[in-house]
Amino acid sequence: MEKYITDERTGLRYELVGDYYLVAGDDTPEETSVGIWGRRHHTYLRNTNYVLLSGLMLSGKLNDYLAGIDRQAEDMFSRLVKELADKEGITELLKASDQMEWVRRMNAVRAQATEIVNSELIYS
Repeated sequence: MEKYITDERTGLRYELVGDYYLVAGDDTPEETSVGIWGRRHHTYLRNTNYVLLSGLMLSGKLNDYLAGIDRQAEDMFSRLVKELADKEGITELLKASDQMEWVRRMNAVRAQATEIVNSELIYS
C-alpha cells in the first residue's frame, strides 16, 4: 500500500498510519506570529490608515507585514534597553547590592525605550 494518497475529489492528502489512512499534516509553513508591537501597529493602522490596512489584507500580506514590524520593534527595543541601561550606569553590581533600586531604574529605562519605539516605529 502507498504511504501517501491524494483524494482527487477533495484534494486532501492522506498518510498511511498502521492499517488506516489519516489526513496528512499540511506541508505549508505556519503563519508568522505577531507579537505585541505588531498588534499595536495593527490597531494604529485600523484607526488611522484603513486604506493601507485594507490593501494589505486583500493582498494577503498583512500578517507578514505585521510580523516584520514586530521583529524590527523588538530588536530596536532590546538595543535601546541595553544602551540606556549602560548610559544610566545600571549594572549587575547594582542588581546584587540593591535589587529594588535596580528594578526601579530598569523599569524607567524600559518605559523610555517603549516610548521611543512607539513614537518612531509603531505610531508613525
